[in-house]
Amino acid sequence: MTDKTQSDAAHATAQTLVRALPHMLRYDDAIVVVKYGGHAMGDDKVARDFARDMVLLEQSGVNPVVVHGGGPQIGAMLSKLGIKSEFAAGLRITDKATVEIVEMVLAGSINKQIVGFINAEGGRAIGLCGKDGNMVTATKVARTVYDPDSNIEKVVDLGFVGEPSKVDTTVLDQVLGRELIPVLAPVGQGADGETYNINADTFAGAIAGALGAKRLLFLTDVPGVLDKNKQLIKELKVSDIPALISDGTITGGMIPKVETCIYAIEQGVEGVVILDGKLPHAVLVELLTDHGAGTLITR
Repeated sequence: MTDKTQSDAAHATAQTLVRALPHMLRYDDAIVVVKYGGHAMGDDKVARDFARDMVLLEQSGVNPVVVHGGGPQIGAMLSKLGIKSEFAAGLRITDKATVEIVEMVLAGSINKQIVGFINAEGGRAIGLCGKDGNMVTATKVARTVYDPDSNIEKVVDLGFVGEPSKVDTTVLDQVLGRELIPVLAPVGQGADGETYNINADTFAGAIAGALGAKRLLFLTDVPGVLDKNKQLIKELKVSDIPALISDGTITGGMIPKVETCIYAIEQGVEGVVILDGKLPHAVLVELLTDHGAGTLITR
């Protein structure tokens, strides 16, 4: 490498840092919760890039909290063990045998794999789930579905599927700010002592709200909320969303995603971002550049 090439590279690096510095100052000592989706987790290189990003955030003064899913991995393990999955209202019906596998995969193999990736990149991750320190108390979920055959609505028993009813941040308060990165599996315990599988998006929203997070990032397999011309909508207010659902701009699986964003903001999160988890260094691009990487939703 010539002196001029080295000088140009150093100049480019300095320019990048100059542009990133105001953003770094904005998030100094702030809590950023990142929901790392099951579909964004399927590639080792993407996983290592994600781990490196979490370490860089922590080293730059941010307090990252990772919440992960694992639907595809749970499905694969159930299949391997010959346990058939049934779904209703978009949620897995979770009987006693299934919830044991869910806990094993989420709080075990996936959680520790992410912890391992972060540690390998120079971080200090700690793997937890909602049961640790009574972090997340769950209540059983019931869903009403329409039965076209009988033309009536029926209440479906989803088994050990829960939603957060209470979040106790005691454990996280002890971890954050101590150069540790908590990695949370969305499993909680009910007041009845049973284990419940909690939707990872909802779990992340409850955690982010309880911590008063500055940002909650949903890493998905889409760029964000798209308009009718399939172009990314960079920013939305909560009040914009009902009209976009009514006119068909927001459809399908994006509806529950934006509803979870609204829920998180109502819980106290300053802003929620939906972005593509497969975009290289998506989290850093979103937090530390002027143009961001996804759709920012605020009050």
